[in-house]
Amino acid sequence: MLIVSLVLSYQNAVAQIHFKKDTSDLTFTGTRINPYQVDYDSTGHFTFSAYLDTYGAYYTDTVGPGGFVKFPTSAPRNGQFGLNILQFSTKYESRFFRGTATVFLGDIPESSWSPKYNLIQEANLGFRIVKKVWLDAGYFRTHIGLESIQPRENMTIGISTTTYFEPYYMSGAKLTYSPSKVWSLQLNAFNGFNSYVENNANKAMGVSVSFTPGKKFTSTFSSLVCDESPDGFNRDQTRVYSNWIGVYKSNRWSVGYEFNYGLQTNSDLNDSTKTAYMFSFILATKYRFTSKWASYARIEHFTDKNEMLTGPIVNENHKLVGLDLNGLTVGFEYKPIPNSYVRIEARLLQTASDEKIFQYKGNSRNQREEILFGIGLWF
Repeated sequence: MLIVSLVLSYQNAVAQIHFKKDTSDLTFTGTRINPYQVDYDSTGHFTFSAYLDTYGAYYTDTVGPGGFVKFPTSAPRNGQFGLNILQFSTKYESRFFRGTATVFLGDIPESSWSPKYNLIQEANLGFRIVKKVWLDAGYFRTHIGLESIQPRENMTIGISTTTYFEPYYMSGAKLTYSPSKVWSLQLNAFNGFNSYVENNANKAMGVSVSFTPGKKFTSTFSSLVCDESPDGFNRDQTRVYSNWIGVYKSNRWSVGYEFNYGLQTNSDLNDSTKTAYMFSFILATKYRFTSKWASYARIEHFTDKNEMLTGPIVNENHKLVGLDLNGLTVGFEYKPIPNSYVRIEARLLQTASDEKIFQYKGNSRNQREEILFGIGLWF
């Protein structure tokens, strides 16, 4: 009887584990403020998944620290084939408890992820306080921005400059209220703007509001208030960063936009008592000719004259300059099976004429050309 009971218990446990591949369109879904389902079954279930992305890249940019080009995230190695990401995830969802954990390796975590706990992409747990109100805590992928750390959740292979300077990862707690499928509200408290481990005594406090009036469109506003200056710094540097994104999807079209506005007190390069400002935006669109073939394009702009987010950037004369950059990306996508892609794209980045920050064949340049090739598969 004991053996029979153990076998039945094992079969019930296996029945609650889902290995079904996800064939839905994942474009611009990676930064949702509530990545869980609104309704849950009473018993709960585990879901396991894996994702692999490989690439080849060519840049007119000399490699820098770590063998990566400037602004490295996806496809960061010049003139090489490489592994962007290999990740394994598990998610548990039930009526009263939920959680997710993802570990990963590859050039993306090496080039741009947290130096501490580098293998952890996310690891958090949550419980339902009352109906439609959840508290989650742990390590999170960012909820800010249009693009995510995973290329399958983006329209392009390369990640925009705007995304590069946004937070990628955070540790803290989220209080989420989802009164309906249309609205979600969230309050956040994190250790910092882009960190797992606290670097000072301050916390980053935030709020997010998501509006989804139908199946085709969603819009989200997020804002963070923080002070990232180290303890003992001689002046307060309060940062306010606000982000607004929108996504529209139909059978043929996918369109995404993002606007960012930030300020930071006592941070002007010419007068350290004045406030610094930054602005950026992305507009991306994809047209699907068939279920397998599509073309896409993205324009981007990033202005941070006082290096509020970028940190020190010097031109060919070793003078500090604030980044003023525009970019254009065009590409094609082929999907042999729904949960895969093959992409090839070209990109041009251009800074202001006095910001020759790219180095190529011994020359300083204010523009960079890129050709990227990528293959992805997940289940």
